[in-house]
Amino acid sequence: MNQNNFETKSGIETSKILNTDINKGLSTEEADNRIAKYGENKLKEAKKKSVIRIFFEQMNNPMIFVLFAAVLVTLAISIYNVVTKQGEGEWADIAIILTVIILNSVIGTIQEVKADASLEALKKMSSPMVNVLRDGKITKIKSSELTIGDIVLLEDGDIIGADMRLLESHNLKVNESALTGESVPVEKNADIVFNKELPIGDRINMVYSSTIVTYGRGRAIVTNIGMNTEIGKIATSLTGGEEELTPLQQVLEKLSKFLGILTLGIVIAVFLVNMIWIIVDHQAGQPLSWINAILDAIALAVAAIPEGLVAVVTIVLAIGVTRMVKANTIVRQLPSVETLGSVNVVCSDKTGTLTQNKMTVVNYYVNNKKYENFINNKEVDFLATGFALCSNATLSFGDPTEIALVAFADKLNLKKEELEKKYPRSDELPFDSDRKMMSTKNGEFIFTKGSLDSIISNSKFILENDKVREITKKDIDNIYKVNGEYSNNALRVLALAFKKENKIKEDDLIFVGLVAMIDPPRSEAKDAVNKLKTAGIKTVMITGDYKDTAFAIARQLNIASNINECMSGSEIDKLSKEELQEAVKTRSVFARVSPQNKVDIVKAIKANDCIVAMTGDGVNDAPSLKGADIGIAMGITGTDVAKDAADMVLTDDNFASIEKAVEEGRGIFANIKKTVLFLLSSNIAEVLGMFIIICLGFPTPFIAIHLLWINLITDSTPAIALGMDPKDPNVMKEKPRKKSDSFFSNGGLRRTIVYGAIITVAVIIAYFIPAWRAGAFSYGDIKSLYAEGSAILKRAQTMAFTTLAFCELYHMLGMSNVDKSFIHIFKNKNKMMYFAFFAGALLQVFVIATPGVTTIFKTVTPEGIEWLWTILLSLLPLFVHEGVVLFKFLKKKFNKENV
Repeated sequence: MNQNNFETKSGIETSKILNTDINKGLSTEEADNRIAKYGENKLKEAKKKSVIRIFFEQMNNPMIFVLFAAVLVTLAISIYNVVTKQGEGEWADIAIILTVIILNSVIGTIQEVKADASLEALKKMSSPMVNVLRDGKITKIKSSELTIGDIVLLEDGDIIGADMRLLESHNLKVNESALTGESVPVEKNADIVFNKELPIGDRINMVYSSTIVTYGRGRAIVTNIGMNTEIGKIATSLTGGEEELTPLQQVLEKLSKFLGILTLGIVIAVFLVNMIWIIVDHQAGQPLSWINAILDAIALAVAAIPEGLVAVVTIVLAIGVTRMVKANTIVRQLPSVETLGSVNVVCSDKTGTLTQNKMTVVNYYVNNKKYENFINNKEVDFLATGFALCSNATLSFGDPTEIALVAFADKLNLKKEELEKKYPRSDELPFDSDRKMMSTKNGEFIFTKGSLDSIISNSKFILENDKVREITKKDIDNIYKVNGEYSNNALRVLALAFKKENKIKEDDLIFVGLVAMIDPPRSEAKDAVNKLKTAGIKTVMITGDYKDTAFAIARQLNIASNINECMSGSEIDKLSKEELQEAVKTRSVFARVSPQNKVDIVKAIKANDCIVAMTGDGVNDAPSLKGADIGIAMGITGTDVAKDAADMVLTDDNFASIEKAVEEGRGIFANIKKTVLFLLSSNIAEVLGMFIIICLGFPTPFIAIHLLWINLITDSTPAIALGMDPKDPNVMKEKPRKKSDSFFSNGGLRRTIVYGAIITVAVIIAYFIPAWRAGAFSYGDIKSLYAEGSAILKRAQTMAFTTLAFCELYHMLGMSNVDKSFIHIFKNKNKMMYFAFFAGALLQVFVIATPGVTTIFKTVTPEGIEWLWTILLSLLPLFVHEGVVLFKFLKKKFNKENV
C-alpha cells in the first residue's frame, strides 16, 4: 500500500480511508494481518557481498587483465617447450605472476571488509521503540512492528518510526533535518488541511520516518511504512545504476590500453626484425628457426608489461587508507583514496558539516545596549536567567532553541539547576502557535518568552537601569531596529518580558530584551574553506534551509559574498539541464532544495568537466552522495542510508577533515604517479634494450626470469618506498589536476622516456663489456662470441641484468623529488627508502652470487672490474638527475637576478 497526499485530507478522513478506529487503534489480530499483507516496517537492505565476490571483484581491472594475458602467454611458451622437448616450462614465472594477482585481491578485499566493519560499528544496532494504541491500550513496540493504520502517540524525544498523518498536536515540534536539511525544528499542526500537494518541508500536518520530536506531544496515524515512506523512496532511488570509474581507475584504464597497443606493436616489430635476420642467416647456410622468432617476440611483450604495477598501486592506496584514518576518514574502497585528491568542487551540506548543528545565542540586546560578548552585569544576568527558567530544556536534552537559551545562561555561569532551586517553577502556560509565547511562574516572577511581535503587543513597561518605566514609541522603534539588524543576518530572534503576580497573565508585561541565535559555523570550517580555495577547489553549500540563513553562514565562511550567488530550489525547478549547467558556474549557495535538486546540481557541476565531492548526513543527501564522483557521509550524525551511499565516512563530522583528506589524496596521487613513472622507465629500458640488441642481430640481453625478477621484485620495493614518501608541504598550493590529465601529463611522459633511454644506454654498454674485455670489438667477432648457450653470453646477460637492477635503485633516489637533489631523502624521514635500496642491492647480489640460485637465474658472479663498471653505469640516471636539478637551480637564479 502506498497512499499519498494525506496532507490534503483531515485526520478523520485518513482514519476512514485506512479503516482504523482512532479511539481504540488496531486490534492485535488486525495488526498481524496487515503486517503479513504489507510486510515489516523496514528498509530493504542491499544484499551484502560475500568475501569471495569482493575478492574476485578486485580482479575486474584492466591491469589485471594484462597480467592474465602474461600468464596465458607464458603458459603457452611453457607447454610448447615441454611438448617439443626444447626446454623446461616457465612454471616459476607463472606462479610469480599469479601470486601478484592474488596478493592484489587479498589487499583490496581486506581493506573493503575492514571498511564495512567500521561502518557497521557506526550504525545503530537496535530499532527505536514507539508507543502505539492496540486493542484500546497503549503498548510499547519496536518501530519495525508498526503497520498501516496504527495509532501512535508521540512525545518529546521520540524517533518517529513511519510516515504518519497527525490526528492531534500539542505544541508539537519535529526536527526534520535528516529528511529536508532544515536545521530548525518544524512546528506541526494537526488541524490544518491543505487544498493541494506540497513539498515535504511544508507539510506541517504530517510527520515522517526517522525524524525526531523535539517538543510537545501528539497523536498520529501511520500512512506509509518501509520502502513506501519518504525515506524508503530515497533508498529505492539509490538502487541500480552503473558504477562510474574513479579518476584513478580511468587513468589506469588508459594506461592499460596504451600498454596493450604498445605490446602488440612490439610483438609485430620484433617478429618482423627477427624474420629478417632468420632469412639473412638462412641465406648464410643456417637452418630456419621460425619458432624462436615467435618466442622472442612474446618474451619482449612480457617485458613491456609492468607485472608489479597493480600490486604496487594497491599497496600505495592501502597505505593511503591508513593515512586517511589519521585524518578521521573511513575509506570504503581503495580507489576512493585518490579520488578526493583530484576534486575541484566540494559540495557540502550546511547543518552539522559547515555548522555546529547546535543553535547558539550569538547576540543579545538589553538595557538599550547590543552585546556580542558574554559579559556579566545585573541586566544581562536577569535576561539570561529569565530565558533559562522559561524553558523546558537542559544543556543536553530538549528543543534546540531552548537548549541554546540554557547554554546562554550557562556561559554566564548561571546554572539552570541552581536557578531552579532559587526560583522554583510553580506554574506553566505552554507555547502555542496562536499566542507564539510561553510563560512560567518561578518564585515571585512570571517570565514570558516568544516572538517579538507577541511580546511587544503585550508589554506596557520596559526594564531600564534596573528600573521599570512605561515603554515608549522610541523604545519600540529602537527594539525593532535592532531586531531588523539581527534578522538581516539571518538570526532567529526571541524576546523576554516579565512581571510579578500570583497567577500567570500575559498582559501588562515588562519588556526585558532580545536574544539572537543561529546554528553557527564550525570554528575550523572557515580556515578549511580558505585552504581549499587556495588549492583551486570551490566550496558549494547545498542545504534545505532558507536562502537568507544559508547566505549568512556562507558569507561568514567566505563561500559567497553576494546574495546573487545564491539560488533556491524553486528557481532550480524552472531551469532546463543546460541552463542549470550554466547557472552552477556562478552560484555557490543552493538553498531550500529537494533531494532531487541536489542530484541535479551535482550532475550539472560534473557536466562542466569537474570532479565533485558531495558531503551529507541526512537521508535526503543519499542520492547526491551516490551521484557525486565521491560521496562523503558523516559518521556521528549521518543516517545509515547516507553512510551506505557514500564512498567514505568522516568519523568526526568535521568539514575541516575534508580539507585534510583532500591534502592526503593529492599526496597519494603524487606518490602513485612517481611509482608508475618509475616502473615504466624500467620497462622502457627492458624493451628498448632487448629491441635494439635483437635489431642488431645479437641474442637477447635478458631471459624471462630476469624480466620477472626486475618487474616483480627489484622494482616493486623501491616503488612502494616512493609510495610512502611524505606529501609535499606545498601540495595544497597547487591547482587541481584536470580530469583529462594522465600520469604522463606535466612532463611525465618526457621524464619517463628520457630516464628509460638513459637506463637503456647503461644496459647496452654493460651487455657489451664482457665482449670488449675479451678483445672483441668488431660486429662479427662479438656475434660469434655471443653464441647461444656460451658462457660469455651468460656473463653479458648477467651484466645487463645487474646494471638494470642497480640503475633502478639509484633512479629511485632521484624520483623521490624530481626538483630536488637526492640528498633531500635524508630529511624526509622515509625509512622505507633506505630499506628498499639496501634490500634491493642485497637481493640482486643474492641471485648472481649464490650457488644454486645462479643456476635457476642462469647468471654468473661478476668479476671485480665488472662490479666497478656495473656501479658506474648504474649511477648514470642519478648523475643526470643531479645535473637537471643543478641546471634548474642556475636557471632560476639567473632569471631572478635579471628581473
